[in-house]
Amino acid sequence: MTSATAVENKGIAQLTAAMMLSGTLGVFVVESGASPFDVVFFRVLFGALALGGYALARGYFRGHGFTPRTLGLAALGGVFIVFNWVLLFQSYENTSISVATVVYHTQPFYVVLLGALLFRERLTAAKVGWIALAFAGLVLVSGVSPADFANGGSYLTGLGQALLAALLYGLSTLVTKRITGVRPHLIALVQVLVGIPLLLPFADFGAMRGTGADWGWLVGLGVVHTGLMYVLMYAAYAKLPTAKIAVLAFTYPAVAMVMDWAVYGHHIGLVQALGVPLIVTASLKVTLPGTAGTGRISLTGRITRAGRTPRTPVAVPAPRTAAHAPEAASRPATPAASEA
Repeated sequence: MTSATAVENKGIAQLTAAMMLSGTLGVFVVESGASPFDVVFFRVLFGALALGGYALARGYFRGHGFTPRTLGLAALGGVFIVFNWVLLFQSYENTSISVATVVYHTQPFYVVLLGALLFRERLTAAKVGWIALAFAGLVLVSGVSPADFANGGSYLTGLGQALLAALLYGLSTLVTKRITGVRPHLIALVQVLVGIPLLLPFADFGAMRGTGADWGWLVGLGVVHTGLMYVLMYAAYAKLPTAKIAVLAFTYPAVAMVMDWAVYGHHIGLVQALGVPLIVTASLKVTLPGTAGTGRISLTGRITRAGRTPRTPVAVPAPRTAAHAPEAASRPATPAASEA
């Protein structure tokens, strides 16, 4: 086995582990028994401690690279990310972990559409076609029936919350991909730190009294699903071709669906299942047009041939978001692992 193959295999193991952890996130949220606002508040609190401790131990605060502009962009991305989490976790309550997670994976299409709308990025007819196919899959996955309109609409509300969460993630991606020269760990740290004062007015500390052992689920969301998961992802992105990152990203919804079935007995129906491959295929086509997996994600977010040194670093949001050099800068927005 060559050294390059060994490095790539390590990256595969790291990203697979990160996506499997992400797939268990819904169970941690539900088992905590806390409201979505409380869950996210304690996730960002414990996540900030975990990421801050890691960055301090690695010496990342020296020469951090932030400017007032990039710090502001990171903070704005954090606003989108934090409320994206709140909406996603609310969607778990109104639909199911499986349905919410699959609907949430329309993120790449929002990134494309918002890029065209806000920044006049090129939108080809082929991309429009794949996005249309994905939303056809979304209609199937949603499984909406007339009864959902007659029963108070909570299921429809949950679908809307998952879609809005995906939209906010797309906005965060577009904002933070314009940050250069800063390690992704520090961008993620800023984003979770922003969430602490942002969510403080919404946190119900009285409801947390007597939570007892359920605190373990909240600590896990911060330390495991924010600290450890991000460290694994950022390490993996530096080692893997773009195509492998895009494919491995779908480990997350697959594990989430298995966990939802194994723990809560929830599963999507046959018609709903038909929509999943449509979304997966369209996502890969939109995020990997013509790359064929021949390059690696560079510091600029472009696809580069192996061995060519890229120049300028780019970032994406905390969650779901590497560099040619493992400790260099932030990862690009595509193909997003769509981490929650």
